[in-house]
Amino acid sequence: MKATYVSHELRRFWSALSSRGFKMRKPRVNRMVLAICLGSFVMVIFYFQINLKPAAAQGSDQTRILAKSRRSPLQTLYDTDPMELSPLQVMHQGRRELLEEACHSYTRKRRVLIPEDLKHVIVDDQHGLLYCYVPKVACTNWKRVLMVLTGGAGPERERRQPLQIPAHEAHVPGNLRTLSEYSTAEINQRLRGYLKFLFVREPFERLVSAYRNKFTRSYNTAFHKRYGTKIVRRQRPDARPEALERGDDVSFGEFVRYLVDPATQREEPFNEHWERVHSLCHPCLIHYDVVGKYETLEEDASYVLKLAGADGEVHFPASGKSTRTTGELAASYFKDISPVFQHKLYNLYRMDFLLFNYTMPSYLKVR
Repeated sequence: MKATYVSHELRRFWSALSSRGFKMRKPRVNRMVLAICLGSFVMVIFYFQINLKPAAAQGSDQTRILAKSRRSPLQTLYDTDPMELSPLQVMHQGRRELLEEACHSYTRKRRVLIPEDLKHVIVDDQHGLLYCYVPKVACTNWKRVLMVLTGGAGPERERRQPLQIPAHEAHVPGNLRTLSEYSTAEINQRLRGYLKFLFVREPFERLVSAYRNKFTRSYNTAFHKRYGTKIVRRQRPDARPEALERGDDVSFGEFVRYLVDPATQREEPFNEHWERVHSLCHPCLIHYDVVGKYETLEEDASYVLKLAGADGEVHFPASGKSTRTTGELAASYFKDISPVFQHKLYNLYRMDFLLFNYTMPSYLKVR
């Protein structure tokens, strides 16, 4: 094709010369000008021939490399024939559709994402994953898994399994990158091309789990000082001096009243352990491809790792806790909460119930 292109250009060149009346009978100086022009033109054509060939070859090499590269998790998820979906895939498709419908029904205004919205979205560039972590929904184990996958588990990564990583190490800032750390162009590219997933939990079970972990464990002195003393001061008339100083005996009723008090959020945002999922992960602004649930944790975690092609690299740790907060245990904490405060608390977490298809608990007295 290039030879044809060059000969065509030469013919055009000779034609142009002839039309301008260049003949062999012209003076010698004209013949010299003609020779110089012709020589220069041939050199330019030759230059482009030898330089375009490597570029074309390079482009074809890149195409071959891309063709041989593995499919992204996003392609793996959406390239499946709808008629060949497994029951698990159908379930996850249903969750996506329900979330989208709920967002459409209950969200009036849409806005542009800002970096502050993305501080909970962890990035795995090696596997094309974006994970929005929600405290009290197995986020420690998910961070451990991602540390192994991204190399954040250290140089001995190959020998290290998720549960070999101490829990406190999984939460150290800097071990994993969040989407808020990237430029706007890089954020958009990842939101378009990476598999986005989160894990959710029945809202009141999550809330009771947070209360038990942060206010009934003697080792959580930082939370007692930071939040417990404030709750006691605000919600307990005639509190003893030691309770005001230590904040280590907050009741669940006091915690509920603190949450529904309008002054609480005017003063500062909720702590992430009891912040609503829709405020942490913005599921009506970010299109999540997989909505995992704590109730089907192991099955959903395996599904995500398989989509990422990482199921051979790491296994999600099995839950061995016997102290897990169940619906029955959550009900026992709500039995002494008045219907008025139950209703206020439900309204506070209502969007999480609606977006993720959780029904109002039967133990509530607000019906």
